[in-house]
Amino acid sequence: MALFDIISEDIKKAMIAKDKVALEALRGVKKEFLEAKTAKGSTGELTDDAALKILQKMVKQRKESAQIFTEQNRADLAENELAEASVIEKYLPAKLSDAELEAAIKEIIAEVGATSAKEMGKVMGVASKKLAGKADGKEISEKVKSLLA
Repeated sequence: MALFDIISEDIKKAMIAKDKVALEALRGVKKEFLEAKTAKGSTGELTDDAALKILQKMVKQRKESAQIFTEQNRADLAENELAEASVIEKYLPAKLSDAELEAAIKEIIAEVGATSAKEMGKVMGVASKKLAGKADGKEISEKVKSLLA
């Protein structure tokens, strides 16, 4: 079952359960999915890879918003953003632990044959594709930097 269909089914479940936070978050996700499907140049289909990228972006946006709300002493709004982010995160693949991330990047560095920080671009290109959805780009970048240094 495609991610789009799973989200649609879960919207129905959230309506029945009267779960306002989940319903709001999932409706937002479905809106983004529909926009991606109907965007100029799209084929009308939404691959799970594209859907995962959208979900990651949405989680990141929610967390950034929550941080801003917290800085502005609006805990009520920050709480809502974090609750929506946690609902969306359920649809993302499990994140790699620090040790797993380091092992995966070491493997990629060996595969690419990188030996210095000058070759970070090569490593990042491969790592970003292989680890998409499993680790944050910022975490990947920091780990690659530390391993090549």
